[in-house]
Amino acid sequence: MCDDEIHQGLVEDWTLSRRTFVAAGVAAAGMATAARAAAEVTEKNVTIKTPDGSADAALFHPAGKGPWPAVLVWPDIMGLRPVFRDLGRRLAAQGYVVLVPNPFYRSKPAPVIDGAFDFGNPESRKILFGYRAAMTDEGVDKDAIAYLAFLDAQPQTAKRKKAGVQGYCMGGPLSLRTAAAVPGRIGAVGSFHGGGLVTEAPSSPHLLIPKTKAAYLVAVARNDDAREPQAKDTLKEAFRAAGRPATVEVYPADHGWCVPGSQAYDQASAEKAWSALSALYAKSL
Repeated sequence: MCDDEIHQGLVEDWTLSRRTFVAAGVAAAGMATAARAAAEVTEKNVTIKTPDGSADAALFHPAGKGPWPAVLVWPDIMGLRPVFRDLGRRLAAQGYVVLVPNPFYRSKPAPVIDGAFDFGNPESRKILFGYRAAMTDEGVDKDAIAYLAFLDAQPQTAKRKKAGVQGYCMGGPLSLRTAAAVPGRIGAVGSFHGGGLVTEAPSSPHLLIPKTKAAYLVAVARNDDAREPQAKDTLKEAFRAAGRPATVEVYPADHGWCVPGSQAYDQASAEKAWSALSALYAKSL
């Protein structure tokens, strides 16, 4: 796994409260209050059988019978935790059935990290690298298939409509893999400060684009772009060659800007990215 898939620096507060995150997003979500957003969403913890075991996850959908389009959310390297539950809740309030899995279920139930985490500590990084290393490409593809099947088994899911997938940090490449693993289901992909979308390896996620049938939003962090300025152009060419509609944009914010609690969190850029994602889903799902 490459370092570009990992948030850099000290993450000070990854346990941001529901109230704080939802309140920050109510304008973009189109709701009057954070309390209303929470009241409009049904949520529960679920367990999903996969070829490699049982994955713990969080499921969200609007209160009511639906049906609504499905969305799979791949968290960043810190995994499923309160801030991503808040994200799932906010997305569900916009009219989606949302699944946020623990990507590290092979290693440990969520949350895999509690409290502050120092990425400058080699021993701490080793733990997360170990969790990520247990997720092979083949395993991720099988997980994606199982997660979409689980979503489609929910009575609230609009199975005749395309599903979306979005990912943050390491979740970016996992989202591309998902679109290739279940191309008949995925209609839209969002990658936010995704790490390792373009590599020299034959397994590089960007090489999977021709296998997909989705529209894309790729939001690139400015410091990631500074390190790999050619990556965005490689992505644009891959989308063009495959005939896939895509927006690839470098945002004026650093890696991690979309996730509240990250040192790099930038509310203005995060809301811009959320609005772009909302527009993509409204058009494609």
